[in-house]
Amino acid sequence: MKIIINPKYIAQEKAILQLVNSFFDEGDLIVEGSRNTIKSNRLGEEKVNIKFFQKPGLFKSIIYSFFRSTKAKRSYDYANYLLIHNIPTPFPIAYIEERSALGLLGNSYYISQQIDYDFTIRELIHDPLFPERDTIVEQFTAFTFKMHEAQVNFLDHSPGNTLIVNKGGGNYDFYLIDLNRMKFESLSIAQRMDNFKKMWLSKQMIKVVAKKYANLSNQPEENIYPILMEKSIAFKRKIAKKKYLKRKIGRKA
Repeated sequence: MKIIINPKYIAQEKAILQLVNSFFDEGDLIVEGSRNTIKSNRLGEEKVNIKFFQKPGLFKSIIYSFFRSTKAKRSYDYANYLLIHNIPTPFPIAYIEERSALGLLGNSYYISQQIDYDFTIRELIHDPLFPERDTIVEQFTAFTFKMHEAQVNFLDHSPGNTLIVNKGGGNYDFYLIDLNRMKFESLSIAQRMDNFKKMWLSKQMIKVVAKKYANLSNQPEENIYPILMEKSIAFKRKIAKKKYLKRKIGRKA
């Protein structure tokens, strides 16, 4: 078993291991997927999240064991990178990897502080009358711009992967989650707009994003808006086509 613990939590190593060992018997279920499960629990006086990554198949186990960082390690490392660059994310506490005698990856875990958030971008998409909607979208755009300036290309930049905390007075904090798919690279304007495509922005939200991003990047809004609109429409069409083909195949079956 490989155990990496943030220096701030070294004194709680036994308690962290206990959380992992009792993962399937204790804690509150947050997300249960086919391969990943997230639970909340307590570590001393604070709430934490434990993300469980199920043992991969043989091929992926070999890849993750010898050629690529595991999802748990990437989550931990990327969280540290984000915090160094002042991009909020739940504080990384530890990651744990179970290995076979041959060194092959088994189950793994990522532990982070829990953020008690108010909503995500998803709620804004489904409710055009959401209070202070444009203000939140503007601040989210500034948050994303800061991420891009830190050369972070968040490949899972989707509606549920940014937690939003209402601080009152028209101010909001944003936290990135589900971090294991990122690239670190200098991004062109086209790449930056492409990074918004999974957000499922409405036309009104696209206008707000384009205007704010243009202001932050000193780029003409008339250049940014059509790129963002094109990227968003192309992605939505791609997903709609996939769903259509899946339904068509399903009917034939």
